Amino acid sequence: MAYRLLLVEDDPELREIISDYFMEKSRGVFNVEFACTGSEGRDKCMEYEYDLLLLDVMLPEVDGFSLCRELRKKSDVPVIFITARHSEADRLHGYNLGCDDYISKPFSLAELYAKVTALIRRAKGTVGSDMLTAGSIKLNPYRCTAYVHDKEITLAPKEFSILKILMENKDGLVSRESILVRVWGYDFEGNDRVVDNHVKKLRKALGDASDQIKTLIKRGYRLESRP
Repeated sequence: MAYRLLLVEDDPELREIISDYFMEKSRGVFNVEFACTGSEGRDKCMEYEYDLLLLDVMLPEVDGFSLCRELRKKSDVPVIFITARHSEADRLHGYNLGCDDYISKPFSLAELYAKVTALIRRAKGTVGSDMLTAGSIKLNPYRCTAYVHDKEITLAPKEFSILKILMENKDGLVSRESILVRVWGYDFEGNDRVVDNHVKKLRKALGDASDQIKTLIKRGYRLESRP
């Protein structure tokens, strides 16, 4: 089953990054449509039905807060605000208007994807399988738990996100650049060496399953599905 998302965002680069990430990661389950202004977003919501809305707050013509307030008079569609406004007052205002979640720029694409998936699961039912499996490793992306030989292991958030990406692409190449964008965000100012450092920590946590993660020199990493 495919789910229809509306992204109301006036930054064309960010629209493209989010759309490409969601389409690739969901393998076409999430179809992302765009609106560049608040009024365009309102018009599309009046004409079409969406499974979830991603709203920037600072939009041309009609701001995201006003749009959410208007939509809530007629619809219970899940809404996530994406905004550079970080204050507690703004967050509380968003929730008071009826949004379901709130994520601040700059953000992790992996975190945004997880929030969207969780909201749609609650609203529509399960999206995808709960458990990802690769050899001796198992991971539940919704409960944020990981196992080696069916024994739960402890992972820091960044290591968990990297393992999830590798398991979703098991037996395939995942570049350092891709991991960097998905985990640290598109505007992270560091370099991809930070990925190597966290993969090293991940391998340590995996113990004897660590050799399932293969380094492809100058290319990235591959998680092998067999131990």
